[in-house]
Amino acid sequence: MHFTERTWRPHYEASSCIIQLTSGCTYQKCHFCNLYAQEPFRLSPLSEFEADLEEIKKYQPHARRIFLTGANPFALGYEQLKPYLLTVRDYLIKCQTIAMFASIRDIKNKEPWQLRKLRAMGVNGLSIGVESGDDETLLLANKGYTAQDILEQCRKLEEAEIEYYFVYMTGLAGNGSCFRSAENSARLFNQLNPRFISVTSLTIFPKTKFFDMVQRGLFTPAEEKERIQELQILIQNLQIRTHLFANSKSNFYPTAAYLPKERSFIIRELQNIINTVSEEEMQRYRSTMQSLE
Repeated sequence: MHFTERTWRPHYEASSCIIQLTSGCTYQKCHFCNLYAQEPFRLSPLSEFEADLEEIKKYQPHARRIFLTGANPFALGYEQLKPYLLTVRDYLIKCQTIAMFASIRDIKNKEPWQLRKLRAMGVNGLSIGVESGDDETLLLANKGYTAQDILEQCRKLEEAEIEYYFVYMTGLAGNGSCFRSAENSARLFNQLNPRFISVTSLTIFPKTKFFDMVQRGLFTPAEEKERIQELQILIQNLQIRTHLFANSKSNFYPTAAYLPKERSFIIRELQNIINTVSEEEMQRYRSTMQSLE
């Protein structure tokens, strides 16, 4: 297999076959991220891609789902994606769906008819790191889009019947502003239909813009209990049916729930952590994190 960088995939893609389509990130401007600083964006040659498909066919001939790795393979234009997507079926005839990471910016460069064609080629599962649905938070993190952009672009996906999943980041708004981010994000998400919402929590790493801002006194990270309360507010205000996962390494207390059915249970569970664990213990956990690997 031709993996040229660290390989990331969401936990809900654990049973998917993984193949590299791109490496690096086309944007590299988010203020919290340094994952791809040393990795220029690269499209795998079709010959490499086919060789990897041949290897998957050898060991998983009945594979039904493929996850294409890279920070945002969906940044590729329609004509760039097309030959790769069509080639999947040449090798894996039982493959039904193809998933990958995407940004709201990546959806913008595709017309509705192109999205429908991509869905017909098997694309059905875009993991989108929206991080927030609050304009002030999106601007602070330099995400490069607004809440209205999220609404418009995800509605394009829904019209094309392409399933999508959100990543939300607690603590991103900074100390004292997290509740606003949660309320506005829930208000936005309630107008859409993300099948999953995966929750991470901001960790300040060296060689990021946020790290520099903290050093200069321009950004104050949210306290750990504020982040858990932020998650409670997000859950309390979400009115859609969705699976919520807050079980990544960046979360002090891993948890998951199907909403709205398990809303009350998870809110009580989080409140118990707030009541029984000290802020100092939570901060010690955060300070031990060297990376998200």
